Amino acid sequence: MKKMKVLFLFVAPCILFFAFIIPGKKIDKWVSLFNGKDFTGWDTYLGPLFDSSGNKINDNPIGLNKDPNHVFTVVDLNGEKVIRISGENFGGIATKKEFENYHLQLQFKWGQLRWGAKKNKKRDSGLLYHSVGAQGADFGFWMRSQEFQIEEGNCGDYWGVAGGAEDIKTIKKSDSEYVYNPAGAWNTFSEKSKTGRHCIKQTDAEKPSGEWNIVDLFVHGDTSVHMINGKVVMVLYHSGQLENGKIIPLIKGGLQIQSEGAEVYYKDIKIETLSEIPLKFLSE
Repeated sequence: MKKMKVLFLFVAPCILFFAFIIPGKKIDKWVSLFNGKDFTGWDTYLGPLFDSSGNKINDNPIGLNKDPNHVFTVVDLNGEKVIRISGENFGGIATKKEFENYHLQLQFKWGQLRWGAKKNKKRDSGLLYHSVGAQGADFGFWMRSQEFQIEEGNCGDYWGVAGGAEDIKTIKKSDSEYVYNPAGAWNTFSEKSKTGRHCIKQTDAEKPSGEWNIVDLFVHGDTSVHMINGKVVMVLYHSGQLENGKIIPLIKGGLQIQSEGAEVYYKDIKIETLSEIPLKFLSE
């Protein structure tokens, strides 16, 4: 009996040990950036006011963490807490922390309201990453950054914001339009380049308006991947920023989510550290 008891005590800890290293078991490394209650960890910023025709009323921004029209709120939507951005005033929410080498995931869906000069246009928002410098650097609303466009029919496009720059393989669609294509030619996109600061995504992967969409952003070093609903729509290289007429590296910064004339909801905003971008995404 004593020998059996000793054997049992030896084997049991081994069973407990192996239970934690079962091959294929996923260990959750996600860190949530939205607590489901308020904007802890974020700042809000709203720029100058515009009239219904899109004309600037004055140059004075509403400012940092001032939101008289409740553009940014946390609401209950179908039983879950989500971020509502009304779009009434232009600006955004921005993380207080900077990030580099990560996989970011969030979900968004469009609301009904549209405002001002955007009232009869496509619903618009955006995820801005590698955000640095002063609030309001771009048209008085957003920090210098790289934009993962979130706009009806254009989700995944790239815009260089307030000096952001990227090298992207493209094919020329027209004199002013370039479309991402991994078999295309290299072009630099920035506000000072001949190709402009806007590059069109390869394919439309957005769901119908009113449905939730999953956005994945993979960033490692100076490379990033834009993905919509599991589909790679663009790969970007040599992330940089314009300084004194030269492009210097831009590989880390905060995150911004835009308010840009349309009602939109966001949820499940989370981030995990990334050791490398999966090769299958870079080759798609």
